[in-house]
Amino acid sequence: MPVPDQRDSEVTRRSLADWLERRLPGARIPHVETPQTSGFSNETLMFDAEWTGGDDVRHSERLVARVAPVKYQVFPEPRFEEQYRLMRVLDERTSIPVPPIRWYEPSADVLGAAFFVMGRIDGRVPTDMPPYHMDGWVTEAPPDERAAMWWSTLEILADLHRLDARELGLGFLDQPAWGAPGLDQRLNYYEHFLHWAYKGPQETALKALDWLKANRPDEPDEPAVLWGDARIGNVIFQEGVPAAVLDWETATLGAPEEDLAWFMFLDRHHCEGVGAPRLDGFPSYAETVARYEELLGRPMRHMAYYEILSGFKFSVVMARIGQAMIDFGWIDETSDFPYNNNCTQLLARILGETT
Repeated sequence: MPVPDQRDSEVTRRSLADWLERRLPGARIPHVETPQTSGFSNETLMFDAEWTGGDDVRHSERLVARVAPVKYQVFPEPRFEEQYRLMRVLDERTSIPVPPIRWYEPSADVLGAAFFVMGRIDGRVPTDMPPYHMDGWVTEAPPDERAAMWWSTLEILADLHRLDARELGLGFLDQPAWGAPGLDQRLNYYEHFLHWAYKGPQETALKALDWLKANRPDEPDEPAVLWGDARIGNVIFQEGVPAAVLDWETATLGAPEEDLAWFMFLDRHHCEGVGAPRLDGFPSYAETVARYEELLGRPMRHMAYYEILSGFKFSVVMARIGQAMIDFGWIDETSDFPYNNNCTQLLARILGETT
């Protein structure tokens, strides 16, 4: 969902160039691309940097600055620095393909908020607006490329879930204020999130929450590192091959089933949820679960539960987006969109099939 952006590109360029010159003496930034709109979660600035190294050779690099949210927050507590810390570990110590991470700036003095800088990766990202099953380049890709996108992202997800969080020092992803890692944290946090996001009625989300509390399964394994927003819409692809995995702001610890269910639910939302046929080439959800069991070497447990959890979490996010649309004057404050939208309608159908 885009937010109108009012940043002055020349002021931004000068501020960013002064900041970069202190890290790369003599560095120049000829131009900064400031988007006309920016996302709720983070603002993205794209720029080229030029500098002369110690070998007197002129260097250049295409970079991206991700700026912490200041105008509107989707999440009650943005975990911006944690996102940077995780991406740096993934970049430097794992095979997970994230953009190369350069620097972090905690102060708001330069760009009005904390930010980090990473390398810019070329490629194409499946769109959310419109959903990629409805329009855009994915609809024109051949079926075998769609299959490659799906399976290759799934393999990256399995690589992530096999990481040793302790050995990598990723304990900072734990959120003990909300309970034990996994479902304790998720249910407590998203219940808090729901009441913060939107003050109006939430019949479907609350029904799902009651069901999730009443039917909660055990999570017997050591908590894994979770992407939190695992989906092909957060991947930069080059001819069906992931070049970079993006958007780690909801990364946490928990059961791999949670990521896998979100991966499939978001895809289901982007076809069935919006009334569009699912594109040929994408593997079925049953095939996906079967393949993931092979990749992790164990059965995937309680997937129906985690699908409802995914729908509940996404309903909470949609409630917040609905409140933002009211605040920006895009819809009337009496609109039912925050609690009656494609996600909540899909969740209600799933709940009706399950309960």
